Amino acid sequence: MAVTVEERIGKLREQIRYHNHRYHVLDDPEVPDAEYDRLVRELRALEDEHPSLVTPDSPTQRVGDTPVSAFGTVEHRLPMLSLDNAFGEEELRDFHRRIVERLDLGESAADLEYAAEPKLDGAAVSVMYESGRLVRAATRGDGTTGEDITHNVRTIDSVPLTLRGAAYPDLLEVRGEVFMPKEGFETYNRRAAEAGEKTFVNPRNAAAGSLRQLDPRLTAARPLDMYVYSVGVVEGGELPDTHSDTLLRLAEWGLKTCPDSDVVAGVEGCLGYYGRIGARRSTLPYEIDGVVYKVNSLRLQRDLGFVSRAPRWAIAHKYPAQEEMTVVKGVEFQVGRTGALTPVARLDPVFVGGVTVSNATLHNIDELHRKDVRRGDTVIIRRAGDVIPEVVSVVKSRRPRGARAVQLPVRCPVCDSRVVREEDEAVARCTGGLFCSAQRIESLKHFVSRKAMDIDGLGAKVIEQLVTLDRVKTPADLFSLTGEELLELERMGEKSVENLLAAVEKARSTTLPRFLYALGIRDVGEATAQSLARHFGGFDALANATEEALQAVPDVGPVVARRIVEFFAEPHNTAVIVELRARGVEWPETEPAATPPEAGPLTGMTVVLTGTLSSMTRDEAKQKIIDMGGKVTGSVSKRTKYVVHGDKAGSKLSKAEELGVETLDEAAFLDLLSRS
Repeated sequence: MAVTVEERIGKLREQIRYHNHRYHVLDDPEVPDAEYDRLVRELRALEDEHPSLVTPDSPTQRVGDTPVSAFGTVEHRLPMLSLDNAFGEEELRDFHRRIVERLDLGESAADLEYAAEPKLDGAAVSVMYESGRLVRAATRGDGTTGEDITHNVRTIDSVPLTLRGAAYPDLLEVRGEVFMPKEGFETYNRRAAEAGEKTFVNPRNAAAGSLRQLDPRLTAARPLDMYVYSVGVVEGGELPDTHSDTLLRLAEWGLKTCPDSDVVAGVEGCLGYYGRIGARRSTLPYEIDGVVYKVNSLRLQRDLGFVSRAPRWAIAHKYPAQEEMTVVKGVEFQVGRTGALTPVARLDPVFVGGVTVSNATLHNIDELHRKDVRRGDTVIIRRAGDVIPEVVSVVKSRRPRGARAVQLPVRCPVCDSRVVREEDEAVARCTGGLFCSAQRIESLKHFVSRKAMDIDGLGAKVIEQLVTLDRVKTPADLFSLTGEELLELERMGEKSVENLLAAVEKARSTTLPRFLYALGIRDVGEATAQSLARHFGGFDALANATEEALQAVPDVGPVVARRIVEFFAEPHNTAVIVELRARGVEWPETEPAATPPEAGPLTGMTVVLTGTLSSMTRDEAKQKIIDMGGKVTGSVSKRTKYVVHGDKAGSKLSKAEELGVETLDEAAFLDLLSRS
């Protein structure tokens, strides 16, 4: 059955009122701006075609929604109107053409001045000053009546309680945008998440929600800012003749204005400004969804006048929406180069942020469960600048019946190894480090590194080629490479191949500490590998050790012990180790240490090396520290005992001095070593 125009208009009004209420009253919008704009544009187009169907209570005749009863109300002496939108160049040119025709500018149209400024994504407010003192602040509300938020606006540092200088009007109403800067938003959300409190979806919601707190102490704790963009009522004084000069005058009185405002000429100047701000959008310290152009001359503004809900002399030129709605086709888990599993939403393709998006990250399993994303859900997707698209929220009212929550897989989707997740970590990881193809390149690069198996000539580019050709699947395959196949690789000549094969052959004879470190067991660094080798003496005893036995090793706690056991419990990893030994990789076995090494000058101490020593290499110095019972780390903290510095020491030395950590030059370090 066909839907009549009247029925469609009624349905649109109902939807828009619903979304107005969620946005303006509940501070909990359900759909992105782009979806709301489409509904309003469709309604306006139908009303333009059928003017007899326009009613006074239509959303097109209003700005927002009525204020909540928890706040006092303020009637705006001059309505706080909204702006019409231009979503493309053609609509902007139409706006300019209408102004030119109404003002009869003719050939001077190209010289018409516009004041241009970013359209901040926050909350519009009115602030009234009497005799230079702040007496009232109000939200936009429905454009005619707003909420009294004086007690909250007074807490915003950038809003002066008293105007500076002199010669300001007896009564001055300024209008502006209260917003939460990006950095402040991210910091606030991080702290809220750490405290188990509710986080905000975006800076706009954060600003609107903060202004509507009944307790001003809560508002004061939030990093709000405000830019003034126009004036309303003015009595007992005069302002300049242009919008741009008025902003300069407001700034002289201590009111904050946007530093990215400009004055441009004609429609081409507007388009140029739009392009410049758009190029900087992702790096601006505040969120915007477009730019605003206003005829700069206040006299011409008065000549142009208003339509029912918007001025004829101003327009908002929107950027491609950074948020859109689409449907989740499924949730899959990608395995990263370190084994971390990341849930990814597969989407019905949607155009957002200037590109078509079909995938969006969900970061980790906790984030997936917090947002409760399920197959078939309608979700809001956000893409800002070059940031990876992410799921902002789920539109729960559109969830299909029977949609089931997504669970973390117990087996790796790439290699079928077990997936483990530490209790205190958000990230789950695949345990098939030596076998999993998703981790192949990174595990191989670590395996051949100088402090591990030290296979010189096997750089990242060579490894990437071998993996791409599917010639090397595990570290064991490195020991079966032939000269003929290596010569086929890019930038590999006969001499390079000869040197590489010699390095591979040399690496067959290694040490147990190097081999243990090369395996890439999580949290098993050089010092821990040394301790494990010294304690167990042989590889098999270590590989079969229990968590309790491992914790008897100095510097091995329950977390590291569990990770070692999990690594050797994975059949894929042990299979690769068996293959490595079959291909000639060997090391000398020693007797296990019956007792811990004798206490030395550095037993239980942490040492950091920085700069170049003249008497020994960095590796030699590190080994001497380990032999004396010490542990070498790469970063300075309050727990660091010594920072040993040589020539051209870097920031680690400055950090040590800042923290009060004892520093040793080379002579003092050698003196310490001589005590052993």
